[in-house]
Amino acid sequence: MENVSSDLVWELVRQNNSYLVKRRTGGGVQFSRDPLNLMNKHSRKYGGFVTEKSIGIQPAEKGGVTLSTKKEKSLNKPASGINKITWGPNKSNQKTYKGIVNSTAKLGYRADLRAEAVARASAIRQSQRSKKDIPEKKLRGGKARKAAEKESS
Repeated sequence: MENVSSDLVWELVRQNNSYLVKRRTGGGVQFSRDPLNLMNKHSRKYGGFVTEKSIGIQPAEKGGVTLSTKKEKSLNKPASGINKITWGPNKSNQKTYKGIVNSTAKLGYRADLRAEAVARASAIRQSQRSKKDIPEKKLRGGKARKAAEKESS
C-alpha cells in the first residue's frame, strides 16, 4: 500500500469492508469495528485501516488502557505493523492521558485525533471503575420512624 493513495483505498473499500457495520434502523447509520478507529464511526476521518498513521485506544486485559499506533514503515505487514503501549489500572488518569498525548505528539501522529483519544481513554477508565453500593434510604421525620417501628414489631 505504499504506492497507493489512502484516498484511493478509502474510495475502493468504503462501501464494503470487514470492519463495516450497517444498520437499517436509525436512518441507515454505519459504524466501524476497526481497532484503530477512535469514534467507531464509518468515515474517512476516523478510518484507521486506511491511513498511514492512525491511533487506537482499547481496554487492556487486566484493566487500564492500551494505545495502538500504526507503524509507517511496515504498512505491508499488518501483524507486525502495530505498536502497543499499555498503562495499567494503578497508573493515575492524568499520567495516562499525558502519556497518550505525548506519545502521539512526539511521533507526529494526527493532532486532530488527540482529543478523541483522550476522551476514549477517559470513557474506558470510567467504565473500569467499580460501582458504589447504593446506601439505604434514611427515614425522615417522627411519623416515618414510628411507622417503621410498628412494621418491624
